[in-house]
Amino acid sequence: MTSETRKIDDLASVIGDSGAGSAPSARSASGPRRPLIDCGDLDIRIARSGTWFYHGSPIGRKPLVALFARHLHREADGQYYIVTPAERGRVDVEDAPFVAIEASRAGAGQAQELHFRTNVDDVFVAGPAHPIRVTVAVDTEEPSPYVLVRPGLEAKIARSVFYDLVEWAEERDGMLGVWSAGLFFPIGRP
Repeated sequence: MTSETRKIDDLASVIGDSGAGSAPSARSASGPRRPLIDCGDLDIRIARSGTWFYHGSPIGRKPLVALFARHLHREADGQYYIVTPAERGRVDVEDAPFVAIEASRAGAGQAQELHFRTNVDDVFVAGPAHPIRVTVAVDTEEPSPYVLVRPGLEAKIARSVFYDLVEWAEERDGMLGVWSAGLFFPIGRP
């Protein structure tokens, strides 16, 4: 076992599998919450491609990445943290922490539902809790599509998945968009 593998296993053991709904601070046996220990920068980077790196090396074990992803939070200042019941450490995110790698649709028109799956196997339906948004780069006019996975955490929609959305799109009030869960999400101009 390499020292890098040992370090990441140690980090994983700190997180454990306490669930995604971990409280932002720990509760001691006596009841009151104690403040989180701030571990500073964890030297974890999530690349634009969705690949997670630890000390510059890709984390190759998908279950480990999924464990870290369940504990990922975004603070009001825009910084990303892995938060356990007792500790938190900062994570560097190049674009969005996740990538929507698959989409499928059920139904048609306003009754249509768009189902997404991310690179860490989060599955959800676009709608009020998971809106789709598209920004456009001023210099290149290239679209950057995203879908909200959970509060504060978005997935960049992969190019191939965005092509599916364009194929499923319809025009409404001068905009191309897709329906999901009764909402119309604009994705661009015709």
